[in-house]
Amino acid sequence: MKKFTIAIALFLSGLAAQAQTKSVPTQAAAEAAEQESLAKDYLSQIMGVAASATSNMKLFHFVYDWIGTPYRFGGSSRKGIDCSAFTKQLYSDVFNMSIRRSSRDIFSMVSPVGKDDLKEGDLVFFKIHSRSISHVGIYLGNGRFAHASSKGVAISNLDEAYYSRYFYKGGRILDSFKNEFSASASSDEKFDEKPTN
Repeated sequence: MKKFTIAIALFLSGLAAQAQTKSVPTQAAAEAAEQESLAKDYLSQIMGVAASATSNMKLFHFVYDWIGTPYRFGGSSRKGIDCSAFTKQLYSDVFNMSIRRSSRDIFSMVSPVGKDDLKEGDLVFFKIHSRSISHVGIYLGNGRFAHASSKGVAISNLDEAYYSRYFYKGGRILDSFKNEFSASASSDEKFDEKPTN
């Protein structure tokens, strides 16, 4: 009788262990689904388009995850980031592509694109109180773009008076530059000079 009781106890403990093991991926899947749902809802509210309209949810997940991160000149972390570092990080994580560190250097890697021809994932460049390029963001569609502004990582509208005034050009990374640069910026690369609104 004692052997039978021990066998039952071992069997039940085995079932419990299996259930606990199964609950981990199930919980992770539920959290992932919730995160995707939140990202889609945010996309719909901010972008004014259905989530199904985007061809790259990974892009929007990345932006959603970084929204609200503070701006810091020369920064490249969650504690603070500037526009070119944000763009560089996005291109690395979303497109598996390494790009240069400053907005001006990034512009040297692109083929110019007109405002009306911008596509999801293209870059948008601005000359803000400067004769040279001083700000960069990533185009999302429907006139919206993601960037690290002086108020932190945000989604803005190209048609807003401020950004419309200082918009310079759109750009698409040239094939010849893809995968050419190392994943980390070299120590002598310059940061962007001015934050934007």
